[in-house]
Amino acid sequence: MADIPKGNLTIRTLAMPADSNPSGDIFGGWVLSQMDIAAGICAVERARCRTVTVALDSMSFLEPVKIGDVLCVYAELIGVGNTSLDIHIEAWTQHARSGNEKKVTEARFKFVALGEDGRPTPVPK
Repeated sequence: MADIPKGNLTIRTLAMPADSNPSGDIFGGWVLSQMDIAAGICAVERARCRTVTVALDSMSFLEPVKIGDVLCVYAELIGVGNTSLDIHIEAWTQHARSGNEKKVTEARFKFVALGEDGRPTPVPK
C-alpha cells in the first residue's frame, strides 16, 4: 500500500452519522458516490463538456470509514481516448483527532464525453 495518495485532491468531506450503519461504519455506497463525483469533476475539467460515468473497475475496501473521519478523494487522469477518459481515483481517510491518513479504496473510472445532442463527442486535444 502506498504511503502517499496518487493524483490531485479533488474532494474533502466529513463522514456524518446519516451516512453510517448502526455500528458507525460509513456505507460503501456513500464512499463510491464521493469517488464518482471526484472522477466527474476531473472528467469535465479535461473534456470541457458534459461527461457520464460508463464503467468502473472493481473496488475492495482496505479500511473502514468511521463517523467523524474526513474522506479525501484524489483523482488522476490516466488516459484520454477519442470520446473517453480514464481516471484513477483513490479514497483516503484522515482521522479528525490524530490526523492519521489511511488509504480506504481505489478504482479506475471510465467516462464518455457527450455533445449537446447527448451522443458521444470527441474530447479536445
